[in-house]
Amino acid sequence: MVSILIVSHSKEIAAGTKKLAEQMKQGDVEILAVGGTKEGEIGTDPDAIYSSLKKINKEDGVIVLADLGSAVMNINMIIDRFDEDIKKKIILADAPIVEGAVFATVEASVGEKLSNIVSSIESPNVIKKKQ
Repeated sequence: MVSILIVSHSKEIAAGTKKLAEQMKQGDVEILAVGGTKEGEIGTDPDAIYSSLKKINKEDGVIVLADLGSAVMNINMIIDRFDEDIKKKIILADAPIVEGAVFATVEASVGEKLSNIVSSIESPNVIKKKQ
């Protein structure tokens, strides 16, 4: 089953997004959340992101959702630390963090494949608020 990693500059946003996504899942989806710096400030902690990516189940792939620029930069640098066979299973989604996490979790929980989930959450319809 595809796993989800949520990375935010805020520990509370990461935890809240994880909590919301977990309420929507219908199966056993692993979701980890990383937010803030080691000191508890706003920012990202590359070591915590790396540890979470090492820890999370990568067998069927991992979708990473991030909130802002330096989180994205850190994730891209961290993904490069992994072997090629693992790198291809870690996808940084170009999707909004909350909507992406919720939709990815729902689709992962029903056994959807990594590529299909990424295509779905990167669709402009994911964030469409008006009809």
